Amino acid sequence: MFYLTLILCFLCSVIMTPLVKRLAFKIGATDKPEQRKVHQKIMPRLGGLAIYISFLIGVLIFQPSKDYHLAIIIGSLIIVGIGMLDDIYNLSAKVKFIGQIGAALIVVLWGGVEMDFINAPFGGTIKFGYFAIPLTVLWIVGVTNAINLIDGLDGLAAGVSSIALITISVMAMLMGNTYVIAISALLVVSTLGFLIYNFHPAKIFMGDTGALFLGYMIGVLSLLGFKNVTMISFIIPILILGVPLSDTFFAIIRRFVNKQPLSAPDKSHLHHCLLNLGFTHKQTVLMIYAIAAFFGLAAIIFSQAKIWGSLILIAVILVLIELFAEILGLVGKDYQPILKRLKSRVR
Repeated sequence: MFYLTLILCFLCSVIMTPLVKRLAFKIGATDKPEQRKVHQKIMPRLGGLAIYISFLIGVLIFQPSKDYHLAIIIGSLIIVGIGMLDDIYNLSAKVKFIGQIGAALIVVLWGGVEMDFINAPFGGTIKFGYFAIPLTVLWIVGVTNAINLIDGLDGLAAGVSSIALITISVMAMLMGNTYVIAISALLVVSTLGFLIYNFHPAKIFMGDTGALFLGYMIGVLSLLGFKNVTMISFIIPILILGVPLSDTFFAIIRRFVNKQPLSAPDKSHLHHCLLNLGFTHKQTVLMIYAIAAFFGLAAIIFSQAKIWGSLILIAVILVLIELFAEILGLVGKDYQPILKRLKSRVR
């Protein structure tokens, strides 16, 4: 029955996306070309609505019985509503941020989803106490915006989100979490149905409706799958979301270094840097898919490793990320602390 539900969700997404495309043009939910953007013509950007409707159909058929399920669905409805309004009217960053906090608080306060504590790797427990709620909200809002920030090329956010959700599903299988497996699978097939129209050359964008929804759900699902575990295991969801989180991290550093507001848009994200190096649109997207898959595989290996093996793996990944950022210029062309040291030693 569940496999039939997955097929139904996929087909629903395939059927719904062209209908949503027509709706987007009728209500003015379109994206106009500008200097910062890659596309050259007016594009409909309400595609996330097709993903959401397909997902809801699957949820109604599957009918999960977890206590926090209703809170998650209501929170997702708020997020999708904020995304739709932004796709139509271009809301301010402040309004969107307030809406995201509201959706996260519903999951935390009503659904009871929060990071209470983690077990330290060498013994003992770290309790978050009063910081549990703000830390959980910060995580959900942070992941929500991380997915939104990488939504800059055809099929990029949809593909990276699908890879992250597949990884979360695999991890949930290893941990025996049937709820996370089911919800992740429903999201994956709904997103893949949309990706048929969104991969380069895209016929429709997911817009904030889709990017915020997927980011919100990934943030919540990663908490459900990995909360209250060891400090080492807590790194797993960070690894799974390695591409969007690292891109967001370097964007924050870049804007701090350049003395720009955090909400200021630019053309120095990972996909922009790869395009500037001469890669085609499709090649850039496929390369980032590969990087996302690498992070997903690393998360799975990491979960099975011993403590010292985990620490070594994390150290290697951090060095690779830093080198990658310096080579591509994610912070700035002059930001090359490791490369400059290596060059000076060679000389």
